[in-house]
Amino acid sequence: MNIAKMMKDLQKAQARLQQDIDALEVEASSGGGVVVARMNGKKYLTSLRLSPDAITPDDPGLVQDLVLAAVNEASRKVDAEIQRMTEGLAGGFKLPGMG
Repeated sequence: MNIAKMMKDLQKAQARLQQDIDALEVEASSGGGVVVARMNGKKYLTSLRLSPDAITPDDPGLVQDLVLAAVNEASRKVDAEIQRMTEGLAGGFKLPGMG
């Protein structure tokens, strides 16, 4: 077993993962597409689109709720995608005595 090679391979995999996270973009919507939030892998909101249907003078709190829902869903999607990407990262790097 070559620990130095394993560590180097792990570092390469980690660098690739970071590149993938940096390139990641997700989109989520609420209100049937009335609000659409786009977020990158660092959880920065990169765009927010509101359809004209989102503007309701009789219920201004509705727009706030729809924006929060879309942004929170985008955040959950980023988390899920990063979890999916990292699942196999250490899979090939098992130390002796570790399951």
